[in-house]
Amino acid sequence: MEFSASVNKLTQPLVKQLIDNADKLRIGVSQLSNGTTIIDAGITVPGGLEAGRIIAEICLGGMGTVTITHSPYTANWPLSVNVHTGNPVLGCLGSQYAGWSLSHEKYYALGSGPARALATKVKDGQTVPVEELYQELAYQDSADATVLVIENDALPPIEIVEKVATACKVDPANLTIIVTPTSSLAGGVQVVARVLEVAMHKAHALHFPLENIIDGSGSAPICPPHPNFVKAMGRTNDAILFAGQVHIFVKGSDEAAEKLAKELPSSTSKDYGKPFADIFKQYNYDFFQIDAMLFSPASVIVTAVESGKSFRAGKLDNALLDQSFGL
Repeated sequence: MEFSASVNKLTQPLVKQLIDNADKLRIGVSQLSNGTTIIDAGITVPGGLEAGRIIAEICLGGMGTVTITHSPYTANWPLSVNVHTGNPVLGCLGSQYAGWSLSHEKYYALGSGPARALATKVKDGQTVPVEELYQELAYQDSADATVLVIENDALPPIEIVEKVATACKVDPANLTIIVTPTSSLAGGVQVVARVLEVAMHKAHALHFPLENIIDGSGSAPICPPHPNFVKAMGRTNDAILFAGQVHIFVKGSDEAAEKLAKELPSSTSKDYGKPFADIFKQYNYDFFQIDAMLFSPASVIVTAVESGKSFRAGKLDNALLDQSFGL
């Protein structure tokens, strides 16, 4: 795979858009003592759906388009988020995926967005990406300014901020960190907007050649927020697991496309069948005990562009969606 686009440079206009329209978007913008900009998208401010939409495009590294529309595909939840990127591997895995684990004392968060593509560490005397995924993607970005999105209900301590700036080799004053609580409207949108990303991640886990994925789009219903973190997280996951739809365009054989379609839907997982919050509780709130194959859209279409054939698998489950969303 060869990527020449800079996800960090592409997102800077979107970050500026957030900051310039902070009052309109009902988000908070502040500066730390080291100059880092912190954007609060729902902790002490209301935030909203539009803020979440822009943040989702930032997460995608400026490589995709996110829209909010009404859709007839689910029985009772028409408000939907739609995602499209002409470069789903770089946009979703190379930027949007929440792959950077950050912790300090009792604070823990997963980082997503363009900063991941800058972050490096020293291992065995060599400078390598913080995430091994970037070695597989053969992608390393270069930029003077960056942005990281973290899903948490508290602002990060200065130690994490400094760690991010150091790993990305940027001046702290050129770093922006956006914080989106899962229980907020903006947080809900930016998580559900990962509907295509979870399909890319599962395709990677299934060992489908990433270089053969050439385009993709997805949609899922926007969930109602919930003040309880576990239930809020459950709803954002269930929006994708029970009603997420993706359409992926691939190169290669029809057989490979058909196999991918059959293996992608969430219903292929042994843990499928009840709301995510219930599954999480069943495993004593240990995220890593949950079957990794669960995290995928409900319904998929894989089109083999060289033959023109499309393969469909999975289905939407309105009953489980209603159960999760509290109808």
